[in-house]
Amino acid sequence: MSVPDVLRSAKVVALGGGHGLAASLSALRLVCEQVTAIVTVADNGGSSGRLREDFDVLPPGDLRMALTALCDDSEWGQTWSDVLQHRFTGDGDLSGHALGNLLIVALWQLHEDPVSGLDLVGRLLSARGRVLPMAAVPLELTAQVSGAEGADPSTVATVRGQVAIARTRGLVESISLVPNDPPARPEALAAVREADHIVIGPGSWYTSVLTHLLVPELREALTRTQARKVLTLNLEMHTAETRGFSATRHIETLHQTAPELSVDVVLADPHIVEDEARLAAACDTLGAQLVTMPLAQVQHTDRHDALRLAAAYRDILS
Repeated sequence: MSVPDVLRSAKVVALGGGHGLAASLSALRLVCEQVTAIVTVADNGGSSGRLREDFDVLPPGDLRMALTALCDDSEWGQTWSDVLQHRFTGDGDLSGHALGNLLIVALWQLHEDPVSGLDLVGRLLSARGRVLPMAAVPLELTAQVSGAEGADPSTVATVRGQVAIARTRGLVESISLVPNDPPARPEALAAVREADHIVIGPGSWYTSVLTHLLVPELREALTRTQARKVLTLNLEMHTAETRGFSATRHIETLHQTAPELSVDVVLADPHIVEDEARLAAACDTLGAQLVTMPLAQVQHTDRHDALRLAAAYRDILS
């Protein structure tokens, strides 16, 4: 893929969590040499949740996924990526744990600074970039949900925890963090301030994307930065978190969460656009231009194609 030198050397920051962030990082590393991932730290399920509870650490799973998404294409990088992604089976205490999660927690016990441990894993993978937690402490998500667990739609209840919110049967009305004013990692703030381009999303809308806007220092940095900002919409609109949402509703919830935040481009796959004029008008409230390009895999339309997404980022950021 032909990439202008100015983009190759640009400083790019990607925000999100889970599989969505991994998709954007897998694409960005094909066009940029200086990628920094800023990762949500509110996961409380699976291996991450167990390690978080047992050792009072940041949940390592999304951080691990971001690191492996940035790994070098060499045999060394790919081998260690597979090792870190390996998940133990069986009925023992290690069952369900990803080896990379255990390695990260081990490094955190050896190095008091979590970022130092993540940097060491990045060196092991020959990662094409850096991975940072968005906050300095583990976070708990809480959501106001109408019609939770089959209740009357007019009844609003509080749902706690990322896993419960992601699985709710109700409609998420708003989301918040505990603590509500968590300290951001200074490295993350510095990366945003120094960035040439910032990519937000894709990912679970409430639990991976909007969470970054709930950390006051990070939200302020994103608002003040002069970097070009791209918001990447999901390929699936109707998840448990966003049941019944259109692409337009996704934009509206972001604007409601951070009305002072401006975005330059909203990137969407054409198949999620139900009403282009309405979606473009919603993008305009963010100060953004709507760009539609095919981003999905041909055989799996719910998954991003790394080359297609990389080409889209190249065209938008160049």
